[in-house]
Amino acid sequence: MIKTEKVLHLKSSRGRKVRVVREHYLRERVPCCSCACQAACDNEGKLLPDDLTHYVVPDVGVVVDYLEILEFRELQGIIFTQTSCQAVQHSKGRRQYNRLRNLLKDPRHDCVLFANEFQEYSYCPREKGESQDKWQSRCVYSAAVWYFNHLAGLMDIVMITDDQEAVTRFSSLNSGVYVVSVQEYLQNFWPELPAARELYVSVHQALQEKESEAKEGEFTEHLPPEVLEAGIKSGRYIQGTLNVSKHRAQSEAFIRTEDSSNKSTGSWGVLVSGDKNRNRAMHCDVVVVELLPKNEWRGKTSTLTEAQGEEKSGEGGDSQPLPTGRVVGILQRSWRDYVVTFPPRDGTQPQSRNSQRILAVPWDHRIPKIRISTQQADALQDHRVVVRIDSWESSSLYPNGHSVRVLGRAGELETEVQTILIENCIHVPPFSDAQLKEMPVSSPEKPWQVDPVQVAERRDLRDSHLVFSIDPKGCEDVDDTLSVRSFADGKLLELGVHIADVTHFVREGSLTDLEARTRATTYYLADRRYDMLPAVLSADLCSLLGGVDRYAMSVLWELDAQTLAVNQVWFGRTIIRSSCQLHYELAQALLHGEQVEVVELGQLGSEEKEVKLSQLTQALETLTHVARHLRAQRDRGGALELEGVEVRAQLDEGGNITALVPRQPLEVHETVAECMIYANHWVARKIQESFPHQALLRYHPPPRQEFFSQLVESAKAGGYTIDTRTNKALADSLDRAVDPQDPLVNRLLRMMTTQAMSEALYFSTGAQSVDQFYHYGLALDRYTHFTSPIRRYADVVVHRLLSAALSAEGGAGPGRASSSNKELEEMAQHINNRNRAAKRAQKLSTELFQCLYFKERDPQTDQCCVADAVIYSIRDNGVLVFVSEYGVKGPVYLKNREGQVVAAAPDGSCEWQSGSVRRFSDHISTTSGCGTSTFRLFDHVTVRISVHSSQCHADRLNLELVSSRPYRSAAPPQPSSQGRSQLVQEVVRLAEEAHQQAQEKAARRPKLSREEREFSQSRTPNLYSLLEEVRELALMDPDMIPQVCASTA
Repeated sequence: MIKTEKVLHLKSSRGRKVRVVREHYLRERVPCCSCACQAACDNEGKLLPDDLTHYVVPDVGVVVDYLEILEFRELQGIIFTQTSCQAVQHSKGRRQYNRLRNLLKDPRHDCVLFANEFQEYSYCPREKGESQDKWQSRCVYSAAVWYFNHLAGLMDIVMITDDQEAVTRFSSLNSGVYVVSVQEYLQNFWPELPAARELYVSVHQALQEKESEAKEGEFTEHLPPEVLEAGIKSGRYIQGTLNVSKHRAQSEAFIRTEDSSNKSTGSWGVLVSGDKNRNRAMHCDVVVVELLPKNEWRGKTSTLTEAQGEEKSGEGGDSQPLPTGRVVGILQRSWRDYVVTFPPRDGTQPQSRNSQRILAVPWDHRIPKIRISTQQADALQDHRVVVRIDSWESSSLYPNGHSVRVLGRAGELETEVQTILIENCIHVPPFSDAQLKEMPVSSPEKPWQVDPVQVAERRDLRDSHLVFSIDPKGCEDVDDTLSVRSFADGKLLELGVHIADVTHFVREGSLTDLEARTRATTYYLADRRYDMLPAVLSADLCSLLGGVDRYAMSVLWELDAQTLAVNQVWFGRTIIRSSCQLHYELAQALLHGEQVEVVELGQLGSEEKEVKLSQLTQALETLTHVARHLRAQRDRGGALELEGVEVRAQLDEGGNITALVPRQPLEVHETVAECMIYANHWVARKIQESFPHQALLRYHPPPRQEFFSQLVESAKAGGYTIDTRTNKALADSLDRAVDPQDPLVNRLLRMMTTQAMSEALYFSTGAQSVDQFYHYGLALDRYTHFTSPIRRYADVVVHRLLSAALSAEGGAGPGRASSSNKELEEMAQHINNRNRAAKRAQKLSTELFQCLYFKERDPQTDQCCVADAVIYSIRDNGVLVFVSEYGVKGPVYLKNREGQVVAAAPDGSCEWQSGSVRRFSDHISTTSGCGTSTFRLFDHVTVRISVHSSQCHADRLNLELVSSRPYRSAAPPQPSSQGRSQLVQEVVRLAEEAHQQAQEKAARRPKLSREEREFSQSRTPNLYSLLEEVRELALMDPDMIPQVCASTA
């Protein structure tokens, strides 16, 4: 080891230049991280393969400016020098440096770090008068030469640079070490990688064509970091994350602070009004703000805006002044890949000799226009293009960026789907060959079979338990199965939840595991899904399909048959064979005693089939009984029954949308959900007890009370009182807030409650106190996710923790978690971020297909475009409505831009007239020459749905008020009394026939259900279903009744 000195020229906190001399130690042996090493270096971790034609060493300037090109996985054998990494850290900041570090850690990328400044024979001290750029180039070249000599000339070394002077200076000094430009390297060595060459051209243009400095800056300069830090500590400045309003992106943004109790900002944070006060900060940037004087504080805008349909409860109505500030500095940029559209040329865009500078319009309204330099401006008009931002100087109104790749023409389905993925930072390339090689072989010629070793180590449930799954129709990734059986002469029950044992096939640290961790979840879109795991696992070996042997992780509860109290719980690995793969509708039909076909029982004889069907039905009934008990337990603790907007796009074979189908709730949905919640809760208890500081749990913090304001006010307008003090009080008051005439009222109140909820998040138990573990919505003291490891990486982590806990109990393992508390918390944050992205992408995909459904229809003639809507919020110039038929929320304007208002005629029809509008707490009124029209909360109105197309942004639905009355309420004539009498008689006759058929069916069944034995009540038809048929048919024309009755029979 040789000791030398290293001279650094730094700046003090006051801006003075300081000369610092530090000790610097050089070593003869520094790991080369190459499999071609001839000197027996002490290499650990990632190694460069020895079967390449060359290794490539990028210059400092290449690493700093072209790192995104080096991220291509096709580029192999890259050696990053310590000199280059330090340059990135000092010139590009923490975000870019972390990006480089993650690249070096990722085993999927063939690159390593070489500590050239600590290697005795590659270290180059800086000469007197030598510029930093030249010294850095000399250091990198010296490292390249050292590699060539160290590997005894067995591997050619290519140094790539964007400095022509360096090419001239070093290219002929050593044979075997080649110095070439980046462009020449990509053209000659990687001709089959045009995407990398195109990206190089785009970045190079952005670097070459910098905007000329203006005489006066458009924005004020940001304060130095040391001034910001001192201001935050003293309380003069406030640190937070900038959230730009979705509906008023040009004028409103809010700073959300971590400390919501800050007296100077209040619970809502700080309002930043206008672009100038935003000072070049962009959505999700971590910024520092300074409060303006109180006489300059402003309130939120409460008028409707385009595409407004869903916002956090309580954010809509108050216009009182809020703490208002201006951005004085940016601590961390959140720049990512953005999708933009090149607008049509208008002749005013500036041009230069080699390229054109275009103001591209981002797809996301919250992002400002981005100035792009390109030679393809004309060819890319009306195309979606991925761009990255390079800089935003104070002298420029807009940020500067460069294009990365072209997605396709705006409006095409595949282009719009890829746009949604990129805007949510979802990167799902096909699984690589290296990842697929890790998978077990399973083919028709060589089917996968269980390992005899595993049979010996696992509990075999194949012959002893009736196991079955209940999933959506067409489901391929079956994570979970259920079982229930009676024993001990009927005194005991055994409830079983069996989950696919994914961790048996996905070893921790493998390439498949790293890819699954990166994705963190399966992404479900309206017409497709992107799996977290390769299909051989997700749709085959880990999918608990019917009639095949599968590995599982099981939880078995021994319950008292009368009280359903838990006697004991068993956790462990099992082998199962699912008897039946049911879908929800089929399981519900079996519970109702209907004659249905179960595919797996189709090959059996009639008697055996009847016995198996009876066993399956009995198991479903018992499972339903247990689930009701579990739900009642949670209800007593304050569990909430929330409501969401779920709509499914129904597609034909060609992928064309044929219908929008809202999710129909069934009791079997709740039955399955309760069993899964129960398993998640017990596994959470197990892993938290085994690893108090290193368990991955999921918590749901109580909502902030101000978020309930819209819910409370809306309920009050309907005559209901909502108590939000605790989850129990909230659940009870929601149960009481029921309108017997309109079930949509309670549904809307529950939807508002869902909007007010805080987000449920994963966390490491060592990062939170025990009192923070509580799950507010489920009313459970501990909760996690265990039941879906095929599609959630959090469940994979929990499976590994449970396995480690069980191994420790049996003395077969070390008894400790594989990740530290810090590592687990970082993983939890990553999974939380990916889950948010998955939810946003799914929501945007549904909205895309909603627009596609209505886009091909004429709103003036197609009756599908006219629907019933219910008012759920009042605004200054209109209302927000919910269309339950299509699961659509949106604004309905009562005052347009010309100042006209909606006037309702006596028959309910609406038209635009001159007038005024007045807003009240529970209603809004318009006054015109026709009189006054009033629209109240929870009123039903008729709207026409059309599509507002946008070339640069996503299409959106437009809702127009057609009538102030409910849809079809006045269209059909009311049936006469004679017609009503005939209607009832016909329905009763059909009911009697159905009742007789049900009795015959029941006589053939071997035993009665629990409800039939205890309450002597038949399932169908019952009084409720009879009255429902009467109510629906009473709205029809009497002439149509015989047709309906005939179809019903």
